[in-house]
Amino acid sequence: MVSGVGVIDKAMAVLTAVESDPMALGDLVKHTGLSRATAHRLASALETHGLLRRDGGGRFTLGSRMLSLGRAAFDGWPLAAAAAPALEVLRDVTGESAQLYVRDGASRVCIASLESPHGLRTIVNTGETLPLDQGSGGRVLDGDIGPEGWLASVAERETGVASVSAPVLDRGGAVVAAVSVSGPIDRLTDDPGPFHGAAVVSAATRIAAEAGLA
Repeated sequence: MVSGVGVIDKAMAVLTAVESDPMALGDLVKHTGLSRATAHRLASALETHGLLRRDGGGRFTLGSRMLSLGRAAFDGWPLAAAAAPALEVLRDVTGESAQLYVRDGASRVCIASLESPHGLRTIVNTGETLPLDQGSGGRVLDGDIGPEGWLASVAERETGVASVSAPVLDRGGAVVAAVSVSGPIDRLTDDPGPFHGAAVVSAATRIAAEAGLA
């Protein structure tokens, strides 16, 4: 995603690069495509502001300031807090990872996520941005909802992964969010809707009630 504001886009490239794993400067250069001087200048500036830090090996990783920013962002989504009990029940009932997504322009953002207890599971991090046109969660947010109130997808966004999603609706019937379960096709099968559709719809209904939307 590019904003057109060069320094911001480059700084975000640096932050995104270390989101999953710490990186030495050389790896940061390879991952971002920035020159060594630019990558070093931006990483050092981000470190000054606490958005990056160095680990014991001198590699850049996300800094402590990101914790407070993340908490502030989470607190700005009261829907995520309201959804927590329903997502926990959904995860426990289905045995699969559960997520809550909201639309953000042409993308969707995961604002709450609980992982399956299985060793082989789908992992979607809170704050992760995903496409609208791939996966049941995105398509539900875009208004594609099946007659049973849920939508399933198989290997759309990622090979070997299936999901089932349902919309969280407000009083006027507008889609506010999408609640999903996802996991490996080996468990969900290539027709996961009949197995988990009812549980996902129930979770969406409860979330709407807990959030005061219904």
